Amino acid sequence: MEIFMVGGAVRDALLGLPVQDHDWVVVGATPEELVALGYLPVGKDFPVFLHPQTREEYALARTERNTARGYRGFEVYAAPEVTLEEDLARRDLTINSIAASSRPARASGTFEANLDTLVDPYGGKRDIQNKVLRHVTDAFREDPVRILRLARFAARFDDFTVAPETMALMREMVAQGEVDALVAERVWQELARGLMERKPSRMFEVLRECGALRHLLPEVDRLWGVPQRAEYHPEVDTGVHLMMVLDMSAQLEASLAVRFACLGHDLGKGTTPANVLPKHIGHEERSAKLLKNVCERLRIPTDCRELAAVVAFEHGNIHRSAEFSAAALVRLLERCDAFRKPARFAEVLLACECDARGRLGLENEAYPQRLRLASVLAAAQTVVTETVAQAAQAAGLSGPQIGEKIHAARAQAVRTWLENPAAPA
Repeated sequence: MEIFMVGGAVRDALLGLPVQDHDWVVVGATPEELVALGYLPVGKDFPVFLHPQTREEYALARTERNTARGYRGFEVYAAPEVTLEEDLARRDLTINSIAASSRPARASGTFEANLDTLVDPYGGKRDIQNKVLRHVTDAFREDPVRILRLARFAARFDDFTVAPETMALMREMVAQGEVDALVAERVWQELARGLMERKPSRMFEVLRECGALRHLLPEVDRLWGVPQRAEYHPEVDTGVHLMMVLDMSAQLEASLAVRFACLGHDLGKGTTPANVLPKHIGHEERSAKLLKNVCERLRIPTDCRELAAVVAFEHGNIHRSAEFSAAALVRLLERCDAFRKPARFAEVLLACECDARGRLGLENEAYPQRLRLASVLAAAQTVVTETVAQAAQAAGLSGPQIGEKIHAARAQAVRTWLENPAAPA
């Protein structure tokens, strides 16, 4: 029985990056042998075991063969005669197909990798040095999820290029309809991980280059070539602007919900009627409608879809909020549900800042609307709504009339703050 550290742990160690998780492959063993050593079996589709002390995953060397179109099933074969090279051949990219031998770490029963002794049959170390993302074998075509994974790695390692033969293979897979067979959950899983990488725009650039984006997110794909409004640098089209917004969200270390909201806030510009280009009149409503379709198709989590819907509807109003009266500001807060969900409203404002700063020459500009609206909300929150409601009821008012009194009281609190914004809200 031999044990090797494999995959991302070896890749990141060679790149000089922190190794978060260790993955191990066991060659020449049976499940019964590992169980006898105290390993806990946890794999449902293939034999994976947890180390009795570290709880790290140890998988038996295996081969895989796709049994259905798309990502809908694989035939797995794991046996003592499966070699390490055969196990590495089933992996997606050469940079993930490197193994390091290991040795026992004293008497603890754990193992430590020896990075000086690598098994690298597919040239992964060379591709790391040359900063290239390359598929391992033609088996890459059996799993269309790998197109998304490669695009995600491009977002993480944004100075890596995609090998020409790999891009050609991905285009061929798209042309053959493999991407259309992907299940929604896997698409969202990879998109979400890619959005959280250091340069999300690279993921979409790769997907667009191989043709997968127009199948997975046609609402995003058609934004390229759509002109921006004249005051927003018309030489940069909406697709390019969107990529700048996504990268700004990464720069500001935004949450996944904020980054998804950034992705969906301008979808309606791709369907702007020709007679209103490039002003994009009414694009907020179109964006919200298209965003709803995307959320339903990809089964987006509730927190992401709700935040994105608010941003799609209201980002234009938030950008223009300096022009609003106190009453209009309170109505904006009410539409954003800011009084019930102030933390979410803070994320709405962050998404709007990403949109505003995702433009040429404005990347380092301040976005005063964010701090100002946070202060407006704080001022409106000083109103004790229970007291206002009780006074309204004592005056014989009820229902919507009470709501109007609360709204008026909040507007007055905001008006007072606007007259003296230096004072604490």
